[in-house]
Amino acid sequence: MTTSDDGPADGSDTPVVYDLDADCTLSDVSEGNRYHAEVNGVVDYGVFVDISDSVSGLVHESNLSGQFDVGDELVVELVEIRENGDLSFDTADLDEYETVPVAHDYEVSDTGALAERVGESVHVEGEVVQIKQTGGPTIFHVSDETGVVPCAAFEEAGVRAHPDIDIGDLVHITGVVEEREESLQVEVNSLDRLEGDDAADVRQRLDEALEQRAEPHDVEPLVEWPALEQMFPDLREIAKQLRRTVLESRPIRVRHHADGDGMCASIPVELALRKFIEQTHQDPDAKRHLFKRLPSKAPFYEMEDVTRDLNFALEDQARHGQKLPLLLMLDNGSTAEDVPAYENLAHYDIPILVVDHHHPDPEAVEPYVDGHVNPYLYDEDYRITTGMMCVELARMIAPEITDDLRHVPAVAGISDRSKADAMTDYVDLAKSEGYEESFLNDVGEALDYEAFWLKYDAGRNLINDVLNVGCDDESRHRELVSFLADRAREDVDEQLDAAMPHVEHERLASEAHLYRVDVENHAYRFTYPPPGKTTGEIHDRKVEETGEPVITIGYGPDFAVLRSDGVRLDIPEMVSELNDEIVGGGVSGGGHLVVGSIKFVQGMREQVLDALVEKMADAELDEDLQSTTVGHESDD
Repeated sequence: MTTSDDGPADGSDTPVVYDLDADCTLSDVSEGNRYHAEVNGVVDYGVFVDISDSVSGLVHESNLSGQFDVGDELVVELVEIRENGDLSFDTADLDEYETVPVAHDYEVSDTGALAERVGESVHVEGEVVQIKQTGGPTIFHVSDETGVVPCAAFEEAGVRAHPDIDIGDLVHITGVVEEREESLQVEVNSLDRLEGDDAADVRQRLDEALEQRAEPHDVEPLVEWPALEQMFPDLREIAKQLRRTVLESRPIRVRHHADGDGMCASIPVELALRKFIEQTHQDPDAKRHLFKRLPSKAPFYEMEDVTRDLNFALEDQARHGQKLPLLLMLDNGSTAEDVPAYENLAHYDIPILVVDHHHPDPEAVEPYVDGHVNPYLYDEDYRITTGMMCVELARMIAPEITDDLRHVPAVAGISDRSKADAMTDYVDLAKSEGYEESFLNDVGEALDYEAFWLKYDAGRNLINDVLNVGCDDESRHRELVSFLADRAREDVDEQLDAAMPHVEHERLASEAHLYRVDVENHAYRFTYPPPGKTTGEIHDRKVEETGEPVITIGYGPDFAVLRSDGVRLDIPEMVSELNDEIVGGGVSGGGHLVVGSIKFVQGMREQVLDALVEKMADAELDEDLQSTTVGHESDD
């Protein structure tokens, strides 16, 4: 503010008294000007006055007329600004004057650059994205164009400061940058909600910046594979939505199938998102609050899963002041069986993104999802595994993690029986990183083994060590994989020693071999391998033994697990037909062309299995689907 004469701008003789905003600083005052002031202290030699929250000085007793107490208001004239920054005031006795408000001429600080401003007063403008009440201050997390910073406002211990401020409000904060437990925090002096044009300007600025920062990175595919590369534009859209979600401080909840491919899909995405959260949030706890990964035992989103997720999300909203999350479905989420859970989420306006390679029901799920990438939507099939897609998705989010991921697509393909031509390139890529194919098989086996024992636990650190993504000890990874793979094979051998004598065989009209086994009564229960894995291991042995097309069914009281080699089974279509044809059968399920599972009413098992076998007998033989590739999905 520049020095003015005693009169107002219109040339009248009425003196001017300036009324400073609370956030005005020394740069906003000038010698010779008069200001509204408030007494903040009384001493023997005068009174101290405030003309803003940060500008104070002394009125010497020689310039006082009358007595003053703390809190009294008066008009003062700034006599001198000394070299040391002290201010000297006189009282100004005026009968008439004009009050002119003065706003602080400030520069808004980027939250991403606050590390250089520790101990300084700053101005921050942005959106309140989280409000957390502690036993002391209220913590407002404010997002601007460059990041998110926690701002601590104190009313009194455990009492909500600024109760009129809500999540989504645009605010202007003045405060001092402090370091708290190796992280940055703004100690709030003032916090005001922006309205009208000020709010509109900030909103436009934020939206433009967030749109730009949400843009994913352009990455070259790890191997040249046009079938996968055609999905890159839609994968980029998923990456953009995930980056934008992080920038908006909205939590992300990942649900993935609890098998090798599901973990090869989710672990890279987790690593990428955690790194991006670190880059954009000053709060070191943000990674823990904004990302959670949980496995789903079934290859679809069960009501049990969605109930747990909703409960945790609503509790986090109440306890931590968080927004409700975005749900990312990996290696599941594409089928009509997911719809009831999606309908439940729709009551809370929770966005859903899906990256999956199970045979989809697009008409059923599209009304509920905000993004869906699935190879079947591009006239491809399950051979493009979710892990292969998600490695590229993760690199679009955080390309600096590429070196940690080069072996992962090969593990995903081996774990999920992919017969894609690109498997050779992926295996060669993994070999260049020191992974022989036999060890890649061990990694897939170890992942399945740990997934079984973890059940509903994510097991993040353990799984990272097994997959060697985010693992800090290569030798431990190697030793752990070898130990777990050996244990898994021992348990499989023990299981098959019990089950193989009970396998029934018949030759179908198509000349394919059909093997059936009651895994409920002729295999160990509640231990590794589970029914899906047991069926798959029996299937692999029969494929190797015969060298011909093979179908294997492992069944229990109300379920059946299906595997085929060299036979084109359209399992989703078979399920739909069985449900229509068998009244009261309650048939449901799904899968790929060569792997799947179904459920049915226990009392209708014989009718369902007989009808299923009839359909399998009519299935087309396909040499392109015939192979002795080891590893397979572990559907329960």
